[in-house]
Amino acid sequence: MRAQFVLSEIGVGLRRNLTMTFAVVVSVGLSLTLFGASLLMSDQVQTMKGYWYDKVNVSVFLCNKSDAESDPNCAKGAVTDDQKKEILADLDKMSVVEKVTYESQDAAYKHYKEQFGDSPLAASLTPDQMQESYRIKLKDPEKYQVVATAFDGRDGVQSVQDQKGILDNLFGLLNGMNWAARAVMALMLVVALMLIVNTVRVSAFSRRRETGIMRLVGASGFYIQAPFIMEAAVAGLIGGGVACAFLLVSRYFIIDHGLALSEKLNLINFIGWDAVLAKLPLILATSLLMPALAAFFALRKYLKV
Repeated sequence: MRAQFVLSEIGVGLRRNLTMTFAVVVSVGLSLTLFGASLLMSDQVQTMKGYWYDKVNVSVFLCNKSDAESDPNCAKGAVTDDQKKEILADLDKMSVVEKVTYESQDAAYKHYKEQFGDSPLAASLTPDQMQESYRIKLKDPEKYQVVATAFDGRDGVQSVQDQKGILDNLFGLLNGMNWAARAVMALMLVVALMLIVNTVRVSAFSRRRETGIMRLVGASGFYIQAPFIMEAAVAGLIGGGVACAFLLVSRYFIIDHGLALSEKLNLINFIGWDAVLAKLPLILATSLLMPALAAFFALRKYLKV
């Protein structure tokens, strides 16, 4: 009987404040969609880091004849065969190095023509103007500084470059966008909480006579609170369901179909469905608990009848 009464009161409350209930659903849905999107963005950045950092190389560029005339790092002349052997031997001894690949001037010229063949500069370049280099695969991409310290400024070495630095700029941009999404999410959560509190207060005020009578006849505080708390929880849970549906639809149309980014941007390792599904229980739990707690604290003053 008590459960039936509580359920009936929930239905009455939701219908009586239909407009505000709808506003709560929308605000909770939008805020939790942003919440889920920010979590997925973090996963995406970590996935991309793991994918790309595993492919980056540290490049030790060697001096050529042109560098000897113009670059102060190559003031002692072009790299010699003995210097190349010493550099390679030292690289092989380093524990952080997984693999070393040598790229000759002819190979560098060929790669440049393949990538920038349409550039006006490409027509004026010759193979002897290109730099020989050692492409180094590290066991840990974070250990770039070990190689840079060992070879930067060494005779025959023009420069040491880390491709990870380029990726760090990209990931910094993505992280900035993610924090911006979290800021908007926090603002939307505040709006949702304010709507929940106001909705509960209006509902409690409209039923103040009933709650007063219930207190006079000895009803417990929890029994009086339960319908209001569950109204907020149901509205929040509907909003959470909307957020989950939106995330699933977005993943389907943006990555798999519609925009089909997984096909158009095949160099990016996108997160899978498992990452999306793993976030849904957290979103639903948040959508249930957040409104319930907000309603509980908002109702405390209205139980002092």
